[in-house]
Amino acid sequence: MGQSKSSQSNQARFRLLGRGRLQSYNSIMPISSVNPATQEALKTFAALTAEQLDEKLSRALKAFLDHRRTTFNERASMMQAAAEILESEKRDFARLMTLEMGKPLNAAVQEAEKCALVCRYYAENAERQLADEVVETNATKSFVRFQPLGVVLAVMPWNFPFWQVFRFAAPALMAGNAGLLKHASNVPQCALAIEEIFQRAGFAEGAFQTLLVGSDAVQTVLEDKRVAAATLTGSEPAGRSVASIAGKQIRKTVLELGGSDPFIVMPSADFEQAVTTAVKARTINNGQSCIAAKRFIVHENIYGEFEKRFVEVIKALRVGDPVEASTDIGPLATDQILKDLEDQVTVSVAAGAKLLTGGRRCELEGELARGNFYEPTVLADIPREAPAYADEIFGPVASLFRVANIDEAIALANATTFGLGAAAWTNDAAERDRFINEIEAGSVFINGMVASDPRLPFGGVKNSGYGRELSYFGIREFVNIKTVWIK
Repeated sequence: MGQSKSSQSNQARFRLLGRGRLQSYNSIMPISSVNPATQEALKTFAALTAEQLDEKLSRALKAFLDHRRTTFNERASMMQAAAEILESEKRDFARLMTLEMGKPLNAAVQEAEKCALVCRYYAENAERQLADEVVETNATKSFVRFQPLGVVLAVMPWNFPFWQVFRFAAPALMAGNAGLLKHASNVPQCALAIEEIFQRAGFAEGAFQTLLVGSDAVQTVLEDKRVAAATLTGSEPAGRSVASIAGKQIRKTVLELGGSDPFIVMPSADFEQAVTTAVKARTINNGQSCIAAKRFIVHENIYGEFEKRFVEVIKALRVGDPVEASTDIGPLATDQILKDLEDQVTVSVAAGAKLLTGGRRCELEGELARGNFYEPTVLADIPREAPAYADEIFGPVASLFRVANIDEAIALANATTFGLGAAAWTNDAAERDRFINEIEAGSVFINGMVASDPRLPFGGVKNSGYGRELSYFGIREFVNIKTVWIK
């Protein structure tokens, strides 16, 4: 059978792009999955060899050149199928998340459900969001067309092992791109499960692939000519590294990095609701969330009562096996994260911070005694030089601050290098407007907890990164915004 012109042009482009610099890549140690609640080794995988990695890159490019020519209806049908798989098997996926990184099982179920939601959102909205936009000029016709960029590398973290991936993958695939996932090395089973979901949903082989490689392989992949762009959710150092490598290759990037989110409470707020939400906002995902509230800034008129109630609710939280429904706080994901958290609290207390509760590893029994458990902790009277003052604390540790007025509240909220999210609690319209206009963050939530929503753009400013995920802003990050002018 003869080849079509489009098929011939695809192959020509493939030959033109050729190979990148994979000769510089050497496979690393095996990638292991370890239960953070018990330290039990779950499964070990061999890292990809240079030849296997090269093959996956070639497959990704080939898949892109075919996938970009599918219709929105075809992509939407496959994305709806992915949503159905997520919903029908959400408990299996949830258990996998819990075993690999320790989040409470109920929260993991909700994560799988949210992934189905974002798949459906883009299945239903992508065609409209990427439709041609007619612009009146002196041409007979002029318009803007949105076309996929190519193969996009996603470097993703472990803390929301499904959600972080799907909020990238759903819009990227619906736009016609192909995806490569370099997931955190402690959640390899989650990474492989996500790849399988897209395969089962009907996406072409290679349209979305997991790369079981270490972080040392990221530079090699980014420098390869078959990769068009990259997105990273992770730490500030990781973001700097990816941005630097991609910049040298003139690759488009989107970065969603850390946060030290403020949670401001003013006297006019619904006090009890603010306290209850504050505890949830600090301890969600065992405190391991970039948009978790970390610094609680409370007006002096209500500070005393807020501190009392906040500590009471924190003390009542149950730490234990994340598989059990009664557990509020599970283990931290790795030994290193636990050690880093301990160090931050120890240094903060040594600098003069007051320890109101917690501040040490949990003493659990049986297999859980070996787990990465840390007591929910509250610090107050924190000096400026302490890590708890403005750094990102990744675990169930809350920092309390007393302020005299709204000016102090806003100044303290902005006294960090981060600018991801912020929450402010007030029923005063003038205060609300000042918080919206003056807080330096990618998101400001009034009388609510910061959360990502497929319908709204998500991202940060300052050292929290750049670019946006979700909404129509997110799907337009990895497209060529092409101007068309016709006389």
